[in-house]
Amino acid sequence: MIDFRYHIVSLISVFLALAVGIALGAGPLKETIGDTLTGQVKVLRAEKDALRSSLDASSTELADANSYVAAAAPGLLGGALAERRVAIVALGDLSKDDEAAIEAQITAAGATVTARVTVASAWTDPNLSSFRQALVENLADYVSPVPAADAGLEADLAEALAQGLTRFDPAKPDALAEPASILLDLLSSGDNPLVTLSEPVVFPADAIVVVAPRVAAVTPPATPAPQPDKDTTAARVAIVQAAQARSKGAVLADGPRADGDLTSVIRADVTLASSLTTVSGTDTIAGQVSVALALNARIGGVNGHYGFGKDEVPMPVRMTLSSVDRTPRATADTLVVPDGPPVVGVTPGATG
Repeated sequence: MIDFRYHIVSLISVFLALAVGIALGAGPLKETIGDTLTGQVKVLRAEKDALRSSLDASSTELADANSYVAAAAPGLLGGALAERRVAIVALGDLSKDDEAAIEAQITAAGATVTARVTVASAWTDPNLSSFRQALVENLADYVSPVPAADAGLEADLAEALAQGLTRFDPAKPDALAEPASILLDLLSSGDNPLVTLSEPVVFPADAIVVVAPRVAAVTPPATPAPQPDKDTTAARVAIVQAAQARSKGAVLADGPRADGDLTSVIRADVTLASSLTTVSGTDTIAGQVSVALALNARIGGVNGHYGFGKDEVPMPVRMTLSSVDRTPRATADTLVVPDGPPVVGVTPGATG
């Protein structure tokens, strides 16, 4: 059993050690310890100054590169999308600055934006699956061609949206077909609209740019940022697929590469990667210019993946596009609109 004398000896040992430390620190080791600490502080200060200088230099170089790309953009883009009509589909709420910057480069290439659409949370809300299924049954009356029976709810909705943005009457190629207008109305109305339109859509689009929200890049040990769930990702991919299928060309405009981003999902699937065009890094001027050039290339028949990530091409090659033919055609198929007169001159799946 530990007695009182043991505690006395322990306390004396502690105080002796403390006294020796004070004596050495204030005496023989005083200069050594002080010099060591001073040296370490100087090294750390020098490293900090070097890092700051390096960061300032990198920031200056980046600003110069962005200025160069901005100055070169008009020459790179001039006429690349001449006469084309482009619809912009945002897969959720986006930074207004990012969306405006992408649109600015599209219009600088000569295109006209015919629609600005935002896909609402109701598009994938699990609590609204029954509502979406019922809506699809109504949409099917105005969709032509109709997706395969086993295509799935996501594909059905995506097909309706793509046709709503691109379908026209060959007899009146400058006007959106009546079934297309109905599709957009059904998708954007009601208590739980699946999409919002910034303005009424009047003209059919030739091409579509699908803009994905940024996926935050995080580094351990930070808590990982929320990632889109599997159903949301599948629904977004379906929209890109339908946009390409029902237009002359579609491009996914994505943010910086990060785990779970839509570009990575598409690149990981051989079939998707071979048929869908992606542009990453569209938060930068280089990425925004690439969106317009990539759309030009896709309309010209070239599929690619553009950006500065692994296995991405830094810049799309500009194609020479033929003029858009909007000559009215009197001969066309007839589509019967439920509860209404036949709509003459609507070719299933027709696009500009």
